[in-house]
Amino acid sequence: MINTEIEKWLRTTDSDKLEELWKLADTVRLDNVGDEVHLRGLLEISNYCCRACAYCGINCQSDEVTRYRMNEAEIMEGANKAAALNYGTVVMQSGEDYGFSTEFISNIVRRIKQETPLAVTLSFGERSYGDLKAWKEAGADRYLLRFETSNPELYNLIHPKLNKDDSRRDRIAILKELKEIGYEVGSGVMIGIPGQSYTSLAEDIKLFAKLDLDMIGVGPYIPDPNTPLGAGSVRLEIASDEQVPNSEIMTYKVIALARLMCPQANIPSTTALATLNKARGRELGLMRGANVVMPNITQPKYRIHYTLYPNKACLTDTAEACHQCMQLRIESIRRKVGQGQGGRKK
Repeated sequence: MINTEIEKWLRTTDSDKLEELWKLADTVRLDNVGDEVHLRGLLEISNYCCRACAYCGINCQSDEVTRYRMNEAEIMEGANKAAALNYGTVVMQSGEDYGFSTEFISNIVRRIKQETPLAVTLSFGERSYGDLKAWKEAGADRYLLRFETSNPELYNLIHPKLNKDDSRRDRIAILKELKEIGYEVGSGVMIGIPGQSYTSLAEDIKLFAKLDLDMIGVGPYIPDPNTPLGAGSVRLEIASDEQVPNSEIMTYKVIALARLMCPQANIPSTTALATLNKARGRELGLMRGANVVMPNITQPKYRIHYTLYPNKACLTDTAEACHQCMQLRIESIRRKVGQGQGGRKK
């Protein structure tokens, strides 16, 4: 699929055409990854971060956040909860928090692999090659790092350096490193960032295929008024008719197109999508190309402080409540819960 064709789909508002897209994506999903919906237990182990990303509610310059960092016992409790709920994977996520040493994370990964049947996915930001290699050697299976946008000007605007000595790593280069090390690699973008054009979003979708991603996570940009981007103090100016909307329907389009570009990838129907449509967002994502959901297993006392964006769905639910809810949602669309770790089908 060429860029102009992708962009045409992104711009279309014709309901009949969109139904064609949804059906095609769902067929490609069924043919390549089947009817199983794999559950990944999401464990948000820290909301400390050393970065100042202009869109993120837990960026290091925010004074609106109550910070927390889980200890080893709490992290293992979460991993064991994921195993008890028969999830195939635990996804450990945090800000870029150097309060966790390389060896601390390695030890946690080793324990999870020794004590549970879970696959381990990590999402800790732009860590060094040495860190990433050490965690893979400890047993980690997958790593998630969104590149957010392939437009260099927009990327630099929303990922500012804190000072002249701040060394930012190139995320595309990191994704290639992760492949080299042997991880299953996940990435993705936000949809509707102020300054994101249809052309640049089409380039993002093409990049999914070029990087041969194993996992693709996309979700709508949800503005946080306590961040520079949400407050409007930083913005890449583009023509109004070129601005991609941060809408529910645009998110479904990107999920569907990601499925067409990367037929065998694991694609989640995300919490951000469910935040826009709490009643049916996850289900519609699954019906339009997605095959993964990520129920939250973080203790509610911490989860309420992992505020990447406001009004996040399922913020106060227990792990057990999230589990039951996800099962019912999956069954309501006549799909089945996946068994095992649910890695990419090669």
